[in-house]
Formats: sequence, structure tokens, C-alpha cells
Amino acid sequence: MALTLANKITIARIIAVPVFIAIMLYYRQGHEEYRWIALGVYIVAEISDVVDGYIARHFRQKTKAGSILDPLADKMLFISALLCLYHVGREAAWAVQLPLWLVVAFVARDVILIMGALLLQIHFGALEVKPNIWGKLTAFLQVLCVIAVFVQLPLALGIWWVALGATVISGVIYMQEGIKRLNDGHHLNH
Repeated sequence: MALTLANKITIARIIAVPVFIAIMLYYRQGHEEYRWIALGVYIVAEISDVVDGYIARHFRQKTKAGSILDPLADKMLFISALLCLYHVGREAAWAVQLPLWLVVAFVARDVILIMGALLLQIHFGALEVKPNIWGKLTAFLQVLCVIAVFVQLPLALGIWWVALGATVISGVIYMQEGIKRLNDGHHLNH
């Protein structure tokens, strides 16, 4: 089967990750154009996630490759953004910097969920995980956290705490469902 349009958009998002990282690493105080270009790349990549999902669902372009590559692209983009913003924010002494505790919480949740998904994949073979409302809310709030740092939003701390709460809740829900699946041997349904 040839690559679908949805797959091509996902692959473009994966390619955008090293571009985003390179732009962020070239950023220096006084060269704000790099920050704004990196933000543009990040936003376009996030929009492409919505677009490829829409295309896959509405034009029947769901594929096995897409089910693997799409979440991989999402995690690569998000974790890269967190690590780059943490590093650059410290180096440039930005007024609004991602706190280490938030970076650790976000990355830890993703690592735990990825390890759980791999365990379920190994145990059951094919694995289809559909995001629930808490997962979608968490993703939205985490994107807001990244954007808040880029634009140096003074109210970022409030967004961070709300995102942290959603991250913990969604992480616990996904872990409970994964454990239930391991115990029951049934498929996950969100």
C-alpha cells in the first residue's frame, strides 16, 4: 500500500522535529527571529497533527503505519520542545522559563505510557489505544504550556499547574486501564 496523505503529513511532522531543534539551538539573546521561527514550526507541526487525524478518519486513511508514526511524531515534537525550551530558557535567562519539575512530570508520564504500551503490545500483539477526553485535554494544555513559554506569557504558572493536574489524572487513568487490560486480557476501550 502506498503512503496515504495522512501518513505523508505525519512524516513531515517527524521531519519538522530536527528542524525545530536546530532552530532552537541557534537561538541567542538578541536574535528573537529564531524564537519566532521555531514557534512557527512548532505551531504548524501541531496543526498538522489535527489535519492528519482528520484526513485519516474522514477519508478512511487509517493505516498501521499511521497508528505507530502519529503518536511517535507527537511525542518527539513535544519532548523536543520541552527540552529545548528548558535549555534555551535557562541559557538566555528568559523571564518565563519552564520549571524542571514540569519538564520531568511531562516526560515521565510519556515514558511511563510508552513503556506500558510496549508491554501491552508484547503481551497482546496488536494494540489500539484511543485517546480519552483526559488525554486530549492534557495534550491541549501541554501545547499551551509550550506556547506560553515561547510568547513569554506572564500567566504561564497558572497554565502549568492546570496542565500538571491533567497530566497526572490522564496518566493515572491510562495506567489503570492498562493494568485492567493486563489482568482481564481484554482490549482497551476509552
